[in-house]
Amino acid sequence: MYVIDGNELTALRREFHKYPELGGCEYKTMDKICSYLDLWGVEYKKGVAETGVVAIIRGKNKLKDDYKCIGIRADIDALPIKEETDVCFKSVNEGVMHACGHDAHTAVALGAVKIIKSMESKLKGDVKFFFQPAEETTGGAERMIDAGCLKNPEVEYVFGLHVDPGLETGKAGIKYGKMMASSDEIFINVFGKSTHGAHPEKGIDPVVITSNIVVALQSLVSRSTSPLNSVVLTIGSIHGGTAQNIISDSVEMKGILRTLDEETRGDMKKRIAAVVENISKAMGGEGTLAIRESYGALINNDDAVDKLKEAAEKVLGSENVEILEYPNMGTEDFSYFSRHSKACFFNLGCRNENIGAVYPIHSSKFMLDEGCLETGVKIQVENILGILNMSLD
Repeated sequence: MYVIDGNELTALRREFHKYPELGGCEYKTMDKICSYLDLWGVEYKKGVAETGVVAIIRGKNKLKDDYKCIGIRADIDALPIKEETDVCFKSVNEGVMHACGHDAHTAVALGAVKIIKSMESKLKGDVKFFFQPAEETTGGAERMIDAGCLKNPEVEYVFGLHVDPGLETGKAGIKYGKMMASSDEIFINVFGKSTHGAHPEKGIDPVVITSNIVVALQSLVSRSTSPLNSVVLTIGSIHGGTAQNIISDSVEMKGILRTLDEETRGDMKKRIAAVVENISKAMGGEGTLAIRESYGALINNDDAVDKLKEAAEKVLGSENVEILEYPNMGTEDFSYFSRHSKACFFNLGCRNENIGAVYPIHSSKFMLDEGCLETGVKIQVENILGILNMSLD
């Protein structure tokens, strides 16, 4: 059997938490990860996608031409948030915080690295660990894949996790199929004709046009999309005008589109474009639309989920493994891995009301129950052993 050092895991997580770095700037985080890999004698490549690390443990007990390679992904970047907790390992980097639990993800992955390395002589396959930058910003997963992290050897399965403050520590949440939404950023500009507010007939009011567009866009969700197919279309920013008595000449809107499949995603984009163009034209103005594509939908592979579920139930008991019924309309760049390999992304409970670990991710008061770290390592390790048909009993 293997032994997990809970104190070491906690110390790892706190070290990363105290020194957070934003996406694309994780140089010290990368170096710290590499220092532990060096300590344990693990083969790795650094600087993947600039600040990422790919570690590999090559099994010494595998069949020459018939073995599996498994990937474990951990994101390592922090958020531009000023931390408002009172923990002794609070961020020392002003305005930067691990408010999404990536410090925990990194610690869990390193914990699994150490254990799997200790089994190297008995390992019946290869295991890669992806310490991925820029999940919160530019999609570091795609750049790591483009750099070849899934090749040589080819990765058959990839697993990732996210701490979940809505789920008690000691529980895991697993979802078959569609788990998280795609994301697109929407930029709309409406142009009219400026005039004095007392004489609206002499101008074209882009604020009124904008109001009609916003209402019509919500009708796309409620009247053009099946209620059984989740779509989120949010206009979160509207800017226009300079004074209360002047009709402006333009209004700018920004929003997001979230969908769960590519067909709906494409259809919604076409409909949004039609609404913007036609309403603007009908009211005498002009509307332009720009859409910036972000991450695709995260769709878990059933085979990968089955294997993760078996491992989680072995560690936690079936009563503590929740099969999630509905997808999350948030977004996650782990979706890039799901396009190339059999992938499973799951939720790791980290909630503990007794210590105040109740705040949502991206909150300046977010904290987690560090008991989840050992749980995460156990699930990942048991899953690897299960897929490689290894038993330590």
